[in-house]
Amino acid sequence: MLRLRRIKSHTASTYDRPGRIINGANWPVAARGAVVMAFYLLLASPAPAADPPVIVAFGDSLSAGFGLENVDSFPVQLARSLIATGVTANVINAGVSGDTTAGGRARLAWSVPDDADLVILELGANDGLRGLDPTATEANLDAMLQALAARGTKVLLTGMLAPPNLGREYGVAFNAVFPRLAAKHQVVFYPFFLDGVASETGLNQRDGLHPNAEGVARIVDRITPYVLRALGDSAALESP
Repeated sequence: MLRLRRIKSHTASTYDRPGRIINGANWPVAARGAVVMAFYLLLASPAPAADPPVIVAFGDSLSAGFGLENVDSFPVQLARSLIATGVTANVINAGVSGDTTAGGRARLAWSVPDDADLVILELGANDGLRGLDPTATEANLDAMLQALAARGTKVLLTGMLAPPNLGREYGVAFNAVFPRLAAKHQVVFYPFFLDGVASETGLNQRDGLHPNAEGVARIVDRITPYVLRALGDSAALESP
């Protein structure tokens, strides 16, 4: 006949209430079993989801969405494009229509949140339209890049081209500012924000300066690989 073994126990007082405790010979076995079970439960538990990266589109009317519905603006279209690649990101619209590099420099500290993972620095178009001194444009952008580097924030710098009516000398000086700063600060560089859109009638609004919804879509399609590179490895500077 099978005999059942009775485990000895004793009582102890716990906060003035009696409780039964398994005898000392059997407690270590029970404790080890509980620890092993907790370990396997920990392994089986899903890892906590990482917070989505915060991307700040810091620029002028081109990135702010001048003349467009919000759903067609650069930040919103970029967020959708990133989702299509499997990256869910919080893209913040920090564009101000009419802003120059001097204006951006003045508002950078309070316009870009401390938790930003990436700043898309899109400024300089209004400097060129106004014929501002390229050395001042460079100094302002340089100061912003230094400030973001001090924060440890990654940067995607977008270039701009001077209007041709300002002459060759001005154009050469202005256009050289952006690649020079990208190389100096070792940030990912998108050579021309309006690449494939500038001067294309069907991709711009009536003013001929601001992209329409289709124009923004083309910009987003071309810049998305650079955004992904800047998020993942800011030292990879070769063109995709």
